[in-house]
Amino acid sequence: MKEGTIGMLKLIGVSKTFGIGSNNEKRALDQVDLSLQSGEFVTVIGGNGAGKSTLFNCISGMYEIEEGQILLDDLDVTYHPEYKRSKLIGRVFQDPLKGTAFDMTIEQNLAIALAKGQPISLRPGATKKELAFLRERLAMLDLGLEDRMKHKVGLLSGGQRQALTLLMATLVKPKLLLLDEHTAALDPAIAKKVMVLTRQIVAEDKLCTLMITHNMKASLEFGTRTIMMHEGRIIMDLQGEERRQMTVDRLIEQFEKRSGTELDNDRMLLG
Repeated sequence: MKEGTIGMLKLIGVSKTFGIGSNNEKRALDQVDLSLQSGEFVTVIGGNGAGKSTLFNCISGMYEIEEGQILLDDLDVTYHPEYKRSKLIGRVFQDPLKGTAFDMTIEQNLAIALAKGQPISLRPGATKKELAFLRERLAMLDLGLEDRMKHKVGLLSGGQRQALTLLMATLVKPKLLLLDEHTAALDPAIAKKVMVLTRQIVAEDKLCTLMITHNMKASLEFGTRTIMMHEGRIIMDLQGEERRQMTVDRLIEQFEKRSGTELDNDRMLLG
């Protein structure tokens, strides 16, 4: 990052502790520093309890932090509530049931996403021009959903719903896109399709993106940069030629060297 620039996301000394003062006190994030520029697509890996989801929840405002500073673009959002940050952040969760209203139609869900950040209007639904735009965006999913806009979301498969959620999260270009293991609950074929779609949307809109993945191969294949977390700290930050030359075997070796422990996690996929 050039001196004097903020970047799209900047974390300065961010710490989060659960159960302060109790026997179960746990330091989930420990003085985390992280900077992302516009268009950077960063994959995040680490074992259970490494602090990945806590990091996302602190950035989104779901959790308050006790130390540090969080900036989005040139705005200090450290003390902004989650609902205010949601106007700047798009997020897709692991569970396909999150992020959409199952009892509303595809069209209604998309209309709500399109109105994000806009003044409240008394007019119902979307205009003809907006509907044409939504149909066009749906068509890029290549799932036939553009012909099912009046169907309720609850009738969709998990993969269709997750693809729709991804589209909704990026319909109004966010300052930051958070992808929280968004393909982990999908079967491999659909997961691959959603990942290809993710790469396409992020590249076209030049979205600043953080993506948690449990697939170590995917963490090196997708995005422009990879960070590895352990015990609430970032212990590895791979980018440029170092990342291009990295293999899964060497990644495991580097993790064990830097953390002083073996990577023993059944959920971490090597390929």
